[in-house]
Amino acid sequence: MSRPIISLSLPKSGTTTLADAFRQAGLRVADWRIRRHETDTVALHDKLVAELMYEDYFNSGDPLHRLGEFDAITEMNAVNKNVCFWPQMDVGLLTAIEAHHPDVRFLLSRRDPEKTAESMLNWNNLAKERLPRNNVPGLPRPYGDQKPHLMRWISSHYAFCDRIFEGRTHFLAVDPEDPTAAEQISGFLDIDLPWWGKSNTTEEWLATQRLEG
Repeated sequence: MSRPIISLSLPKSGTTTLADAFRQAGLRVADWRIRRHETDTVALHDKLVAELMYEDYFNSGDPLHRLGEFDAITEMNAVNKNVCFWPQMDVGLLTAIEAHHPDVRFLLSRRDPEKTAESMLNWNNLAKERLPRNNVPGLPRPYGDQKPHLMRWISSHYAFCDRIFEGRTHFLAVDPEDPTAAEQISGFLDIDLPWWGKSNTTEEWLATQRLEG
């Protein structure tokens, strides 16, 4: 990961679309969890990206120490009954990435907060159970199961990113629904994106649930 691309984006803000676009551009992508077909390194199989990042941050100082074979991380958070990791909200961890990887590029998918909140509420048990049951940075228990809570939290994360990266040329925030989104990202990263669209939408997931039900 000589010039890593790190997405600071929240769930349901276009991270899967970003991952698919990067993969179709020929990049190796780590998205939330490392699947077995994505690496020959057995020790990485089924590992949470956030788990690896925090282990290496505290043990070696470099959060990307074991992720060098990947070009991009498109979603890094993980929240369930056992873990609650949000590296994209951790100034110390992000600063460590910058220190160890001066060529890093940070990308934020700044999807409309209301649309993002609605997608979170409709996506599996993310907002119904996982967020309100955990102490998420900026969203402590029991908040997170109502749209106003989520919208405030999402907007605060955008403001956080704006504040810590103000005036920095290695940071780009882009609305994934902007018709020029792919062009902006291509120019920022100096890569060609042969595909841009919508992946892993809430509508697709809900349709699947209706069929299974």
